[in-house]
This record gives sequence, structure tokens and C-alpha cells, in this order.
Amino acid sequence: MKTSIRTGVGVALLGLASVAIAQSAGGSQCPRLPASSGLTWEYKAAGDTEFCRALRADGSEAFGLYVAAKSAFKPGRANRAEEASIDGRPTFWYRSEIGSRPDLEARETLVPLGNGRVAYLWIQARSKDELGQSIANANDLRFGANGAQLSSK
Repeated sequence: MKTSIRTGVGVALLGLASVAIAQSAGGSQCPRLPASSGLTWEYKAAGDTEFCRALRADGSEAFGLYVAAKSAFKPGRANRAEEASIDGRPTFWYRSEIGSRPDLEARETLVPLGNGRVAYLWIQARSKDELGQSIANANDLRFGANGAQLSSK
């Protein structure tokens, strides 16, 4: 019995360590995720663009973002959906459609950063509940002085 408890605790601690490593691996480039979100970052860089995907425990994407000098996304007033404040910056989430996946609830937005760069965020949710949870987590992001790193809340 004691062995199985110790093994269980060891496995739990190993799991927590892997979450911390995944968070810290993209931690200096990606915004800090809300502590209660259960999400981890996947980070990739391509030239001057930084890509961050917030992943659930099952590996599915909750939302993603990239930070770059400019974005191809041009918000359209007719597609405004939810009002938001990301890092104290007022914005809107805009409805989007994924042609090959009409069953998804898709949103996207832009957040201008103080360093002349912009953060483009997207969500592709399987349900309204998942959309609401992803929006709430994305709205809790805080961008730091370098435009990618979040300051602590």
C-alpha cells in the first residue's frame, strides 16, 4: 500500500514537473498562462515571428497566437462578437469560419503591443462552452515590455 502511494505521488510530481517544463520552455517567449487554466504552451519561432499554442492536457489546442510586426488579419466590424480586454487593451473577438470545419466556433483578434508589434490570437472551439473557456483564458493574458512575455498578474 505504501509503495503504491509513493508511486502515485512520484507520478503526480513527475507530471507537475513536466507541466512546469512545458510552461517554462515557452515561458520567456509566450505570455504566462492563467495558473488555473491547466494549459501549457507549445512555442516555435520563424524569423521575427513567434508562435505560441495553448494546449490542453489531451494535446488539443485551446487557442493560439503569434507576435509579429504586422498581421494579415483585418478585423471587420460586421464580424464583431465578444467585447474583450486583453492586458488592459480593449478589443473585440471577431467571428470567423473554417471552411472545412463548419462545426467549429472560431474567433480571432488583434492586440497592438507597445513595441510596434502586434499579437494575433485565434480560437477554434468544438462547442460554445469550450469557446467561452478559451476566450476567458486568452483574455487573462498579460504582455510584458518586450511584447511577448507576460508580466505576472
